[in-house]
Amino acid sequence: MDRISDLIDRHPYWSALVLGLVSALGYPPLGLWPLSLAGMAAFIWLLHRRPHGKSAFFTGWLFGVAHFTLTNNWIATAFTYQAEMPAWLGWLAVPLLSLYLAIWPALASWGAWVLARRHALPAFALSFGAFWIAAEWFKSWVFTGYAWGPFSMAFLGDWTRPGLALLLPVTGTYALSGLLVALAGLAAWLVASKRRAALGVIGTIFILGMLWPAGTAREGTLALTLVQPNLKQEEIDDPTKFEDQFRQIASLSRKWREVERRLILWPESGVPDYLREGYPQRYYDRMTAGGDPAFARFRIGQAIGDGGLLLTGAVDLEIGEVDGYRKATGAYNAITPITADGLIGPRYAKAHLVPYGEYLPMRALLEPLGLSRLVAGSIDFIPGPGPQTVDLKQYGKAGMQICYEIVFSGEVVDRDERPDYIFNPSNDGWFGSWGPPQHLAQARMRAIEEGLPVLRSTTTGISAVIDARGTVRSHIGRGEADRIDTMVPPPADPTLFSALGHWLTLLWGLLLLGGSLVAMRMQGRYVSQHT
Repeated sequence: MDRISDLIDRHPYWSALVLGLVSALGYPPLGLWPLSLAGMAAFIWLLHRRPHGKSAFFTGWLFGVAHFTLTNNWIATAFTYQAEMPAWLGWLAVPLLSLYLAIWPALASWGAWVLARRHALPAFALSFGAFWIAAEWFKSWVFTGYAWGPFSMAFLGDWTRPGLALLLPVTGTYALSGLLVALAGLAAWLVASKRRAALGVIGTIFILGMLWPAGTAREGTLALTLVQPNLKQEEIDDPTKFEDQFRQIASLSRKWREVERRLILWPESGVPDYLREGYPQRYYDRMTAGGDPAFARFRIGQAIGDGGLLLTGAVDLEIGEVDGYRKATGAYNAITPITADGLIGPRYAKAHLVPYGEYLPMRALLEPLGLSRLVAGSIDFIPGPGPQTVDLKQYGKAGMQICYEIVFSGEVVDRDERPDYIFNPSNDGWFGSWGPPQHLAQARMRAIEEGLPVLRSTTTGISAVIDARGTVRSHIGRGEADRIDTMVPPPADPTLFSALGHWLTLLWGLLLLGGSLVAMRMQGRYVSQHT
């Protein structure tokens, strides 16, 4: 241990990079949470020993660059599914994004160093935990926000148990991250001071927390068919494949038993046709259903059968008049309800759009430079109003979150009208082998946090039925065409986080900060009494 600490001390910046990588190894698909804990503990020990604020900031920034580069490596895969920009640009885009994301742990590092640099490691760890909470929260909304990969995600258990995420109902995601960071710092202090017994207690708490059972499941009453058609990413926008895609998804949606009511879920990009009336005919001519949106809805209704209600991802257009010519001026990434009679319900439009994916920021400046969206099309998507609960009558109240909207803690539910479940259609075919399991993990965290089941239908996997405790009751793996026939899990009682939202996050941050100040004061009294 002394050799390792000496090595870290001699090469602090290289050590920060290595520890940033190690701290990300707990995330899916690896799940090596003890390494995440050890990496964070060693980083806090290193940070506490920095000689000045600039060094603390730069050390935290290097840690963040490595941490986020490994965490977000799946983004590079997205560049292989578009033709506007070279695929190798994806491997440049990931570290470039990380250069920005790393600013947040750098600021947390600097803040903790300024506040607690002259005090013992326990006070410093509590302070750093408080600043880490603030960093994750700010990162989730500044410049539209990027909430992917909170530190607490590394401590989510396997698919049958919540792990330390069982605390999410009373902490929320960002506060749990800060608490775990503070515990990692305390573990570093115990190692450095050779307090083996106390270190054993903390280790036991982590192990028992990760192995804690999920509890007894209740059964729901609404029949569910969740479909994963395994649409190849390179073929989703190919009109010559549209009819085959529809036949595939329709064949997987047939009624599975005689029930009075059945909810059917299709993924984002589940329907290639335009389903709403009122567009110029040239937009319908690309459709598989003879250019007729009414017939497109009719045959979807036939596929789902009597008593069925379909929720599917679809694209809606915004039509405007430009120079006397009616054309699409924008689009909505939407969820559309369709009955067995082919009747269409009110849409939910995605609010958290993906920069460079669903819209090109500063288009007038960047488009002439050769940059483009990763999603096919020349018009940008329009953001929706945010979390909504859609009352589907006998099919329950549905909360809706499209694709990566589900990763935004505290922003997935209409708090004025709590839903019975959350539908999360997605297209994860862009994101290689690392992105889908991380996406599923964050959907599980929202289920635990809000006390609501999450139903994920994706194009290529991982699709899953997640109950309100975060347990994956059923799933379809990557690259499989299949369906899940089950019952929609019931909601749990509203959680403390579902009632307070990020006011609870703020409270935990203040408690950690207050604990740090108390520890500093106690240390000051101890020093004055022994000098």
